[in-house]
Amino acid sequence: PGALKAYKYRIQVSVYDCTGCNNCVEACPTKTKALVMKHFETQLPEAERWTYMHEKVGYKDNVVDKFVNVKNSQFAQPLFEFSGACAGCGETPYIKIITQLFGDRMTVANATGCSSIYGGTAPSTPYTYNKNGHGVAWANSLFEDNAEYGFGMALGSNKMREKIALRMKEAGNTVSAETKAVFDEWLAGMNDAEASKIASAKVIAACEKENSDIAKEILSLKNYLVKKSHWVFGGDGWAYDIGYGGLDHVIASGEDVNILVLDTEVYSNTGGQASKSTPSGAVAKFAASGKKIRKKDLGQMAMTYGYVYVAQIAMGANNAQCLRAIKEAEAYPGPSLIIAYAPCINHGLRAGMEKTQDQEKAAVDSGYWHLYRFNPLLEEEGKNPFILDSKEPDWSKFQDFLHSEVRYTSLLKTFPAEAEILFKAAEENSKWRYNSYKRLAAMEFSKTE
Repeated sequence: PGALKAYKYRIQVSVYDCTGCNNCVEACPTKTKALVMKHFETQLPEAERWTYMHEKVGYKDNVVDKFVNVKNSQFAQPLFEFSGACAGCGETPYIKIITQLFGDRMTVANATGCSSIYGGTAPSTPYTYNKNGHGVAWANSLFEDNAEYGFGMALGSNKMREKIALRMKEAGNTVSAETKAVFDEWLAGMNDAEASKIASAKVIAACEKENSDIAKEILSLKNYLVKKSHWVFGGDGWAYDIGYGGLDHVIASGEDVNILVLDTEVYSNTGGQASKSTPSGAVAKFAASGKKIRKKDLGQMAMTYGYVYVAQIAMGANNAQCLRAIKEAEAYPGPSLIIAYAPCINHGLRAGMEKTQDQEKAAVDSGYWHLYRFNPLLEEEGKNPFILDSKEPDWSKFQDFLHSEVRYTSLLKTFPAEAEILFKAAEENSKWRYNSYKRLAAMEFSKTE
């Protein structure tokens, strides 16, 4: 708070890029809304103010520690902005906050799907860079090989960093004592993100003063000095279905790769086909009479390895848990899997897509979606690695939640008798899953001699 006393706070909107989704207005916690939607023509003067704020005033990443809490994180510059996603998309807020935290040193392998279309359609991209020219290195290969693609990015980057470390150790008397000290500093913190940032700047400055071949070689590899944050993005159609074999291969490898599954419970980009993530009773293409089989529990399957960090999140339900899970996943020295609930236009929200954050909260409150974190590092401390972050749901709200989305209520019109059976099954399935999580959370993990 003390650091912010010298500043005034302003939310500045880029009117030319606003989709008019109204989510910001709905999410604003104050009684008198900080933002009010008005006709575009009346707000054109704001464009000049946006340019001034963006280019002259800048962001306050260095004023507060963005990793401490949700509020602080939002002072950081998003390195994902103005995507072409549907207005109110439930996926994009997750990508935005991840780039705010790690975007200046991120690589992303993006599965084909919604996130690759709004993430990289020519001639523009929503991924940008900060004042230092650092941003997200993003690429898209295919639908079916995305996990392997991101895995290859991580292995390649790691190999280049191993080469740098080897050259620094070989430097000996070919560089000055000052440069050797800087090399030692980098080597000591090469696997620590923030430490490697500080040391990397010193290494570049020192090597620019040297004439040795080793210093020149290290300079040629300077883009690999800072520890990278390797991410794999994709939807449930990729993660649960078509790309599951690759995803399983990558998490089984034990490598430090972070996977974000944007779970809309349907193949969103191709028009709303059912996936293994689609719950019982939901209507989708190839499931016109309602999905008969329960939703696949991808998270619990990943937990069976015992060394994979797994989290299930819903930003609108608990943004603090969302932030904590993302931070823990990125910091975990091994494979991480985050499954994020993302309301979609295919769901047919009766309240409208401006209510996506509220819908995420309703999903958790009713027991439709559950929040948890599975951190293998806790077991090493004699603690239960599974933490159930969802409180006991109000199951009386479950059917109300189903009735708030057209993907469920449409079944009442076409197959009313079937709908009654499947909706009851959906609730029983959710209760079964929540109870299984409760049993996991209650397990004893204290160390015994």
